[in-house]
Amino acid sequence: MLSRTFGCVRLVWNKTLAERIRRYRTENAPISYRETDSTLTKWRRGEDLAFLAEVSCVPLQQTLRHQHMAFQNFYSGRARYPRFKPRAGRQSAHYTRSAFRMRSGSLTVAKTSTPLRFTWSFNDIDVTELDPTMVIVSRESDGRWYVTFAVDIADSAVAHPTNHAIGVDLGLKNFLMTSDGVRVANPRKLAVKARSLARYQRRLARCQRGSSNRRKARTKVARAHRKVRNARQDFLHRTSTALVRSADLIAIEDLNVSGMVRNHRLSSAISDAGWGEFRRQLEYKCERAGRTLVVIDRWHPSSKTCSACGHLLAELKLSARHWSCPGCRTRHDRDLNAAKNILAAGRAVARARSGDACGADVRRQGSSFRDRL
Repeated sequence: MLSRTFGCVRLVWNKTLAERIRRYRTENAPISYRETDSTLTKWRRGEDLAFLAEVSCVPLQQTLRHQHMAFQNFYSGRARYPRFKPRAGRQSAHYTRSAFRMRSGSLTVAKTSTPLRFTWSFNDIDVTELDPTMVIVSRESDGRWYVTFAVDIADSAVAHPTNHAIGVDLGLKNFLMTSDGVRVANPRKLAVKARSLARYQRRLARCQRGSSNRRKARTKVARAHRKVRNARQDFLHRTSTALVRSADLIAIEDLNVSGMVRNHRLSSAISDAGWGEFRRQLEYKCERAGRTLVVIDRWHPSSKTCSACGHLLAELKLSARHWSCPGCRTRHDRDLNAAKNILAAGRAVARARSGDACGADVRRQGSSFRDRL
């Protein structure tokens, strides 16, 4: 029943998306959620798509809401254009309160007669006390099944102040360098699995399309990618949580990740580092803990500016990991110096936001804000 629900959800998403594209190209007009909802009702009552009525209507309506929200995010510039859902990709079905029953830790979803057995992953939380607002059943590309509970919780308590500020410089050789001199190595999760991934992908390429061996080979490739993805997520969560707990103010650079991955020599390493996901985690964790996250301008010359006297170099090659300031003769580590300048710029932005700096801006300036002739 769950597999059939996944297929129906995918069908509704793809047919609705195709109709949106057709309407826009032919009539240059959008489709509202009310229109898609009424169209779904006609599909379920018709003869050609009558099998849609054999599954719960709630996941089908939810996928319409998700597509409507996806287009809103696209038009506002927060996401890319929605794509068609493939059969081999991740499948999911969202059940709201009217489509599932949760009693004493036993879950029963709509159109099923027996409870859904699952293994609870949180030992410090009693599953029998859960009152979920939504249940998401999903199946990954490697065949693993998951059930996710969305629960309303009270606002988390604000973390205790540390009276400490920190600047963070992200990199590839080292994932980050803080202004305190703490260096976090880049684990390179994808590079570690590169050889095994290449071997699995070669086996997949040699299999005949549509065969059982190709399906098994595709599962092995998906399993290897899942291990890399989970290991990277674990590293990013641990690193971001440690930063949020250690400082009241965190300053980072506004990196143009989408533009940097166009460099074919570094695109794989940049994607493996996960800078965009790391910033996303810092943003919501700082908001939840009551911390201040300052994102300075991407054109701020943090690496070329001396953190001691403010001298700005005309040029600094990427291969130069250490350099001496011509003004004060201070010997700098490139990453540590950049982290200190990022912290200084972040403090200036924070003061400007609070009204202590008379609206001063730090874009395209060094850490000392002196005149450079």
